[in-house]
Amino acid sequence: MATASTRTRTTRLDLDAGSATERADTLAVEEPLQLEVDGEQLTVTMRTPGHDVELALGFLHAEGLLRAAGDVVAMRHCTDVGPDGEPTYNLLQISARPGSRLAGDRVARPFTTTSACGVCGSASVDEVVARVPDPVHDDDVRVRADVLAGLPDALRAAQPTFDRTGGLHAAGLFSADGELLCVREDVGRHNAVDKVVGWGLREGRLPLRGTVLVVSGRASFELVQKAAVAGVPVLVAVSAPSSLAVSLAREAGMTLLGFVRPPRANVYAGGHRVDVGGSGPTTQADRDTGTGVGPCPTSVLT
Repeated sequence: MATASTRTRTTRLDLDAGSATERADTLAVEEPLQLEVDGEQLTVTMRTPGHDVELALGFLHAEGLLRAAGDVVAMRHCTDVGPDGEPTYNLLQISARPGSRLAGDRVARPFTTTSACGVCGSASVDEVVARVPDPVHDDDVRVRADVLAGLPDALRAAQPTFDRTGGLHAAGLFSADGELLCVREDVGRHNAVDKVVGWGLREGRLPLRGTVLVVSGRASFELVQKAAVAGVPVLVAVSAPSSLAVSLAREAGMTLLGFVRPPRANVYAGGHRVDVGGSGPTTQADRDTGTGVGPCPTSVLT
């Protein structure tokens, strides 16, 4: 399926010691994507064009509107055009399978999301946990600490558009032994995760048991939500988690790591899945599966 470009050219002024020099530059594209289900507008999200079908599938799955790719009969870009007469690819028309929740239980009003934050149709941790179709509490995957330490660099090496623009987040799905299964880039962290989950839906891989999801920024509540609903047992973030993200990860039985910057990382939940050389959990934070932030996290990569 054809899509718009993920990059665009522009010019900038470089200011240095009172002088100004005009230079060419490359920017990451941010464009709206309108989702229509059976002719009715559902939402508009701001995203980087590319993998739009996966983005829509992942978004709808995270919002509880579909369980499998088969709930969608067809997706197609409308042949809308911009002022230059070229296709914009900014309208995605979705046909829902009759009898599916997507066909009969959609959000009543349209809503808009930005590239900074996604839409979570959940008001509390308990509501999210109740919607998780395949709880990860019983996922006994273990991942070596040295493998976890190398995942952010592996993700960064698989970001071609970031190399040109410096303006995109990424999400990557890895096996427990560090094999890269899928990587997607977007101006929004939540969009990148939706694209990865949408890929899993198209490939018939959900729930994503035994996998590790790596995100290039912080771990927010919404990213933990999307991972939990997709059945991901381990979430790795390059930056910090939020308090609610930690609460949700513990309640959902997930393993959550933040500040994964070799050779160190902090484990905020589910430390039993991190193989640090045969030793078990070393603090109450590792053993805690309840809600709340609890004690300080355990630093396991040294």
